[in-house]
Amino acid sequence: MDRRFVVDSNELTAHLARPARTPSVQPAVVIVHGFPTEAGGGINSTMTMPALADLIAAETGFTALTYASRGVAGSGGDFSLDGWRRDLAGAVDFLSSEADCDGVWLIGFGTGGALAVVVAGRDERVQGVAAVAAPADFEDWARNPRKLLVWAREVGVIRDPDFPPRFDRWAAEIRAVRAVAAAESLGDRSLLVLHGSDDETVPLFDARVLADAHAGADLRIIAGAGHHLRHDPRAVAVLLGWLERQRQSLLAPVGANGSNQN
Repeated sequence: MDRRFVVDSNELTAHLARPARTPSVQPAVVIVHGFPTEAGGGINSTMTMPALADLIAAETGFTALTYASRGVAGSGGDFSLDGWRRDLAGAVDFLSSEADCDGVWLIGFGTGGALAVVVAGRDERVQGVAAVAAPADFEDWARNPRKLLVWAREVGVIRDPDFPPRFDRWAAEIRAVRAVAAAESLGDRSLLVLHGSDDETVPLFDARVLADAHAGADLRIIAGAGHHLRHDPRAVAVLLGWLERQRQSLLAPVGANGSNQN
């Protein structure tokens, strides 16, 4: 992580990857990590995301930003679901200020995938979302928020023993964040829903519900894959292909204008 930006007085660590050459169009993407599986992040650690950002910048020409949400890795603050949403909204602002881009896209994994859909639903600068192994909602967490609080302390994303100051408000945020409700508000913007057929953490049913909530969603199921698609080369290939199609969609109007002049 080689960059930093601030959201709600929390300094967040980040990594920004730029393409080697300036492309004719300049798209940008924010990559959002999921909830840690163990202390230090485990298999879905944020430390694996900079390599993905570098790959995306090299292969697709996107400027790619990834970051650690509050409470994760070297970032300040403590986990709350709406706090993570605000972190992602802040990341879009930061990327827009750092890169002269023709549009912003989001790729989110797990919890980050759901948050990406929610943030995109509120921010029309976001041109499309790839939701990878994302829950349609957080009802499982909402049914037992104290269990989630204990787990968040165990994996280290809540470090302050006095946090949250109001447990009832912290818990209420969980039920309020619903990707399935936000998906419809994306309108005709692109939504890729990518899921493993054998996901042991987020049921495949969530992917189908999320895709059904958006009239034009592209649902891709990786046969035999589990939850951690960041490490599945087939899933990475799907993401790269999706980004290339988004880049081509920016080029199309340029080509159309050129042909009209001939």
